[in-house]
Parts: sequence; C-alpha cells; structure tokens
Amino acid sequence: MREEDELAVASRPETEGPDPDFVARVGAAIAAGNVELLRALVSDLHEVDVAALLEALDPEDRPKLIQLLGADFDFTALTELDETVRVQILEGLPSATVAEGVRDIDSDDAVYILEDLDDAEKQEILGQLPMPERAALQRSLDYPEESAGRRMQTEFIALPPFWTVGQTLDYIGETEGLPETFFEVFVVDPSYRHTGSVPLDRLVRTKRTVKLGEVVTPDRHVVKAVDDQEDVARVFERYNLISAPVVDEAGRLVGVLTIDDIVDVIQEEADEDVKALGGVAADEELSDSFWYIAKSRFSWLFLNLIAANLASAVISLFADELQRMVALAVLMPIVASQGGNAGTQTMTVAVRALATRELRASNAGRVIGRELLVGLFNGVAFAVIMALVVFARFGAIDLGFVIALAMIINLVAAALGGILIPLALARMKIDPAVSSGPFVTTVTDVVGFFAFLGIAALWF
Repeated sequence: MREEDELAVASRPETEGPDPDFVARVGAAIAAGNVELLRALVSDLHEVDVAALLEALDPEDRPKLIQLLGADFDFTALTELDETVRVQILEGLPSATVAEGVRDIDSDDAVYILEDLDDAEKQEILGQLPMPERAALQRSLDYPEESAGRRMQTEFIALPPFWTVGQTLDYIGETEGLPETFFEVFVVDPSYRHTGSVPLDRLVRTKRTVKLGEVVTPDRHVVKAVDDQEDVARVFERYNLISAPVVDEAGRLVGVLTIDDIVDVIQEEADEDVKALGGVAADEELSDSFWYIAKSRFSWLFLNLIAANLASAVISLFADELQRMVALAVLMPIVASQGGNAGTQTMTVAVRALATRELRASNAGRVIGRELLVGLFNGVAFAVIMALVVFARFGAIDLGFVIALAMIINLVAAALGGILIPLALARMKIDPAVSSGPFVTTVTDVVGFFAFLGIAALWF
C-alpha cells in the first residue's frame, strides 16, 4: 500500500474512537517532532475526531500536538473535550498559543474554552488579544454562568433600517470577517437597539431598491443576555427557532444564539438532571480524579446513610415481633423495595415535569390525584399477588393479609411522596432533581417497615 493510502486509512477514526494504530502513529510523530506527518494525519480530521484523538493520547503529548500543528490546529476541538482534560491542556500551553487559537474561532466557542480557567490565566490570555476582541470576550465572560450571554455568539450582521436590500447584499458578498453561518440580518436604530430582523430568504427575494425598514420583522422571541440558558432552550424548543437575538438591559443588540448552541444546552441540562437523580455532581466527568469523585459523592451517600438509620430505628421498635415470627424478617424487604421503586418512578416523572415546566400550580392537583390512583391501583394489584405468594410459601392466610395491607399503604405513600416532595422542594427554590431522592427513599422505607411490622404487631 502506498504511504498516501496508509495515511488516508489511518486518519479515519472508528465511531467508537480513534484506531489504536492511528493514535500510536500520531504519538510517534509527536515524539519525533515530525510536523509534516502530523499535518497529514490530523489536519483534515473533523473537530470531534480531533477531540477523541486528544483524549486517547498520553497527557503530556496533548499540548505538544497543538503546538506542533500551530495555525493548522482548530481550537474548536477543545470544546468537545471533558472539562478536566481541556483545562489540563490549556494549562500546558503558553498563553500566547491559546490567545492566537481563540482568535480564530467563534466567540461563543472562545468563551466556552476560557470560562473554566482561573481569573489570572484568563486575564493573561485576554491581555494578548486586540482590544475589540478582548472587550467582546470579556463582556461575555462577565455574564453569569449558564446564561444566554455566556452562550451567545458576538459575531452577527446588524444594519440600519435605511439601507437598501441591494446595499445589504453587496455588503454581505464583499465584506470579510462576517460570521461563517448566519440566518438573518438584524436591524438596529442609531443607539444599536434591536428593532427586528430580515431573514435571508426574504432578503434575496426582495427588490434591491427596497429599504430594510420596509421588510423588517419584529422578533417576538428576543433573549436577554442574563436569561438562564435552560429557559432560553425551552423557548427554542417550543417555538422551533433557528436563532434568536440577544440584547442587554438597555435593549442593545449584543449577540445571537443559534440552534447548535441550544442543542448543547439541552444535552448539558439533561445530563445534569440524570446525574442529579443518581446523586452525582453535575460537573463530574469520566476524566476526573479518584479523590474529586469520592468527595463529590460522599454527601449524597451520607444522606442515604441517615435515611437507612431512620429505617433501621423503625425496625428496632418491633424486635420482639421479628424474633417471634421469622417470616416477617423474610418478607419485610419486599414491602420497602416495592415502595422504593414505585416512589422513584413517580419522582422521576415529577422532576422531569418540573424541569420542563409541564407541572405547574394549575395542574398540580390533577397530577397528584392521578398518581394517587396509580399508587392505589398498583398497591391493590401487588397486594393480591403477594397474599397468594405468602399463602403458597408459608400457608398463612393472616400473614398474607398483613403484607397485602402494608403493600397498599406503602405504594400509596410512595406515590404521594414521589410527587409531593419534588413539588415542595421546587416551591422552596431547591433543585428537586438533586434533593428528592433521599427524602423519597426515607418515606418509602419508614412507611413500609412501620406499616408492615405495625400491622403484624396488632394482628398477631
């Protein structure tokens, strides 16, 4: 096989990740300082594949690869990396290299790369940028984390309403430095306040002599720079937006959000919610150290330990009954486990509905009633099943009645706890995705054990 063909095959990473032989060749080229071979191997890769390659390389080779490629390395690839890996790479690069790299990418990607660095490193990098670019990036970095201002792209086309369509088309066709991708031309007044936009399809279908002010459409979904990114993503999803203008507190146009930014937001927010339901920190990554992960998970496990001790205390109240009837100890975990699973189901639906704003005060009563009926129905169904199982195993009709009644009580309690606890936490401005789990577990365990053992103590 010719060398050119070998390079072509080697530079096509598999969907599961880069081919080990390809990674080895890149590593050898880095060690040899062979810039020409590195360019042949890496320069034509997509940014996502470059990120996968960086993660596969030895940590000390990652910044070397970027420095050897120089201007041929697209810093956008760093946005596809885990935060821990990205910060390690940036800390291993000279600030001048990082400054030069962020100059050549979109402002939203540059902000995404810089925001995780400490203030001293950020200022050192920003200090090496030309004043206009530095000011634009600093303004975005000054907005709160997870706000529209952090996500927006500051490159856009804004023109006065007295420009004609012909002037606008000529400007777009002849001016360098315009955004690579855009969907509309924004129209602003002399104070740079946003007045509306002209979609590109309308622009190219309008006569050249018509002024922008005659075809401008007021934007109904203008985003404020301080708006939470999750709320903005919900607006995009609800109204099927492709892009939206971003304005400051005075209504001046400061940026634009596009659908590719919002897809990232939706993915991040969904990832955070899934992690929160499992008691994992939102910023935990596969590349994080053992010590960081152990510390971040400790608090959640500690809350569950408290819940377990409360359940254990309830069990200890019925020690005499457990000693007299071993069957109670055998059957007791079934009641608590079934209630815990039912509570988790209800809690998951409730937390998601709260996150998407589907569950509101106007429909909360109906949803609570529905979940109560679901808990009651499943409680009765499983009560019948368990009564038959207990009779078959132990030949005790009265014991079957005890576990059946306890099953109904616990599944109803699980349904109520699974919906009411997230609602209460949300009303107290506490993230229900993070905090609901231990409370729901405590309710189902305590109610389950108390109901089963309490009924048994009274019955027998």
